[in-house]
Amino acid sequence: MDIIFRNVRIDDAQPLQDVAVHNGRIVEIAPAIAARAAQEVQGNGNVLIPGFVEGHLHLEKANVMQRKANRSGTLKEAIEVTAALKPTLTREDILERSTQVLRALVQAGSTHVRAHAEFDPVQGFTGLDVVLELREKFRQIIDIQVVAFPQEGILKLPGMRAMMVEAMEKGADVVGGIPYNDVSPFDHIDFVFDLAKRYGKDIDLHQDFADDAEQMTIEHVARRTLAEGYQGRVCVGHLTSLAAVEPERQARIIELLREADISVMCLPATDLHLGARGDNYNVRRSLTPVRALRDGGVNVCLATNNIRNAFTPYGTGDLLNIAQLALPACHLGGADDQATVLSMLTTGPAKALGLQHYGLAVGKDADLVLMDTQAVSDVILDLPARLMVLKRGNVVATTEHRRSVVF
Repeated sequence: MDIIFRNVRIDDAQPLQDVAVHNGRIVEIAPAIAARAAQEVQGNGNVLIPGFVEGHLHLEKANVMQRKANRSGTLKEAIEVTAALKPTLTREDILERSTQVLRALVQAGSTHVRAHAEFDPVQGFTGLDVVLELREKFRQIIDIQVVAFPQEGILKLPGMRAMMVEAMEKGADVVGGIPYNDVSPFDHIDFVFDLAKRYGKDIDLHQDFADDAEQMTIEHVARRTLAEGYQGRVCVGHLTSLAAVEPERQARIIELLREADISVMCLPATDLHLGARGDNYNVRRSLTPVRALRDGGVNVCLATNNIRNAFTPYGTGDLLNIAQLALPACHLGGADDQATVLSMLTTGPAKALGLQHYGLAVGKDADLVLMDTQAVSDVILDLPARLMVLKRGNVVATTEHRRSVVF
């Protein structure tokens, strides 16, 4: 064995376990493993979980809030501010800031991230090229899925259709889209599906990001998913308009999403900040209906989206902060609801990203996090230190944590 964790908590309903790792995989889980290892970690009852999966993040435009502010706090100005900034972002600048974010993610226990990398005729491929470079550079530390993301639209920009094709030729893992920011959202969606089919890639859309339900296209996405046999291969972020739909229609849409096996990424940090800016009283939360989606059998996840820019002027890259925000914002604070939240950071987004070797089970990749708390149910509440983070069996981050009191 390479590493054995001794006496760790992996399930609150079970006794403490030992977890053995060899050649990057979990090879044994048992109450007491007889074998010895080159490195033995005394868990002392602390929790061991599979690594967090950051399912929706923009690396290349993180940490630029101080350069140009979004004064109104609206989505419209966020898009305008970012469009103005992008031509000024050099390769070196993007590389430095993206690396800072990746380090923060790893330290916080994320072992996978899906990064939406932008490009357009004005900016070129600078951002996408850097994220593709980082995917290879940090392959042994964190897995990066790269989404070819057309923030400024596809159909309304000369040359963007060809750029989308070129992005896939460059090696993007996923075809992205943003139907609500184009001249025809339906044609935008159809282009994305056609491109994804051409290259055999999954789809990840910024979808129906509005306070009302007047311009929703999620039903078209779901029906196209079913028609193309793309069940389980489509993910949508935001989907805030769904919260504004009357209950009967909302239930029908949720059933359609379940049938199409479309995953939904709730992005509370961004959506709470940008949403309902036009409301003068009884201000809406403008979040996708997480509980209704979950109860309707949809794979619903929590993700960061942006860090310290015009879309989200705060953030650390720690998914537990996002989870704590979601507890009150999404009405997930009840005891039964809390029990479902950790999976929205782990197994849920792992399913959305199509990760085949993920999980805390024999035969899976040893992407693991040792937490400084003694109950799985307390992981989100305690915001515990990540004592050790493993990527395929290699230690990629540690935290020296000493409890002390003066009274």
